Amino acid sequence: MFIDARKLPQDSRLSADLAIIGAGPAGITLARSMIGGPTRVCLLEAGGTALDGPTQALYEGENVGIEYPLAGSRLRYFGGSSNHWGGLCRTLHRIDLERRDWLPDSGWPFGFDELQRYYEAASVIVEVSPARFSDRVYWQEKTGEHLRGMPSGRMDLAFIQFSPPTRFGQRYGEELKAAANIDVLLNANVTNIGVTQDGQSVQRLDIATLNGLRHRVDAKAFVLATGGLENPRLLLLSNTVLPAGLGNQHDLVGRYFMEHPHLSDFGEVVVPAIDRLPKVYWRLLSVDGRNVRASFVPSDAFLRHNRLLNIQFTLGYRSGYRKGEAPGNPDIGAKHLDLLAASSELTGAGNPGNEDWLGAWLGLGCACEQAPNPDSRVMLADEPDVLGLRKIRLDWRLTETDRRSMVRHLENLAMEVGALGIGRMRIDVDDPEYWPPVVRGGSHHMGTTRMHDDPSRGVVDRNCKVHGIDNLYVTGGSVFPTSGATNPTLTIVALTLRLADHLKSRGI
Repeated sequence: MFIDARKLPQDSRLSADLAIIGAGPAGITLARSMIGGPTRVCLLEAGGTALDGPTQALYEGENVGIEYPLAGSRLRYFGGSSNHWGGLCRTLHRIDLERRDWLPDSGWPFGFDELQRYYEAASVIVEVSPARFSDRVYWQEKTGEHLRGMPSGRMDLAFIQFSPPTRFGQRYGEELKAAANIDVLLNANVTNIGVTQDGQSVQRLDIATLNGLRHRVDAKAFVLATGGLENPRLLLLSNTVLPAGLGNQHDLVGRYFMEHPHLSDFGEVVVPAIDRLPKVYWRLLSVDGRNVRASFVPSDAFLRHNRLLNIQFTLGYRSGYRKGEAPGNPDIGAKHLDLLAASSELTGAGNPGNEDWLGAWLGLGCACEQAPNPDSRVMLADEPDVLGLRKIRLDWRLTETDRRSMVRHLENLAMEVGALGIGRMRIDVDDPEYWPPVVRGGSHHMGTTRMHDDPSRGVVDRNCKVHGIDNLYVTGGSVFPTSGATNPTLTIVALTLRLADHLKSRGI
């Protein structure tokens, strides 16, 4: 049943076995896992079923680090940020969960095999099943293209599958509305997570609406699923009993904010005969109703040997070259013609049957893993929002380690392009230690309630329970100890399915 908190009588009191704060991919996945069971669930959503300006404005805040679109990078209505998700899906790498001695604060409390148990079910939920993200033979058969293995062992092909994309609110809303044991409370802004006087258990959620009403939700267990920016904010705001905020006894809530820096215009590849290049390398292909494309990723062995962060590269067609013509992009100058000439020597000619064709220019995109950094963090600003809650204050920071890793991977990719006989690659990075003043992220908010079995090193334990509080859990990208280099949605859904199994095992 859907309930509009703005239409309830003042000071209404609702009760449930499980209260889930946030109806994005994580919250909706968790609620769906309880359908038909004995658990009475209240799923709370701060917005309604459509985008609303005053509600969205509650995401505004201030930046003191790298400029970041705090309101524009997420959506505050039913379905959450899946409402503007691009649909990119790929699993983390095995090494992403390992403790890496060259990367401080790395290592998940469990290994890749634990996540692998849930990736197929997660792929069904985001509508990309079967979960074939590294199976080169499978995609070779499906596309009918010859996909060579990487010759050097330095890189691998990883396959990105695109969800339709799944808009969780639209896709699963009717199912939740019809569920007898699920109540979805809309337009319900949680203003405080109320704990007992000893701070060891949550009793209630305090609710406010934008039309001035106040309510309360009581439950036996509580799950915070509002994203990597709002999860730490709400823990810090809930400080009436514990002045530092919930789970913050070691000053870790909000620290280790990570994004995936998305860089472009740092290099280009010129291909003399693009029709000889598998299409899945440089464009989306539709396979059995699903879109797929290849990405180029470093092998785990290469990462270990060179002590680097992870990264993901993609190629995309930008323009073609013909004899007597300048490059199609106005920003491309004479140096690229030199690159083109070198590339053309690979085959001695352009595309067969077209003597005027010299080749194609492919742009490069990349998403980089960010090193865990305790100084990159979410805090509370002094300015309140219209509900009287302190706004978010973000200090996003990148380091020389992040930049140097990216540059080393560029050099590796250039060697791999040559070894594959694809073409020639030019790197346009002048200073390997310099980040541009504007860095675009992927709207991937991670790390701010990190997972670790040691309470002095993490906010939640391996089961996503907040250290020191026996019935409060957190799910989503905020629990990631490290980010890997791929979009987090698929992994968020997998982690949430794992949490659902844990809660059921506890009789919740």
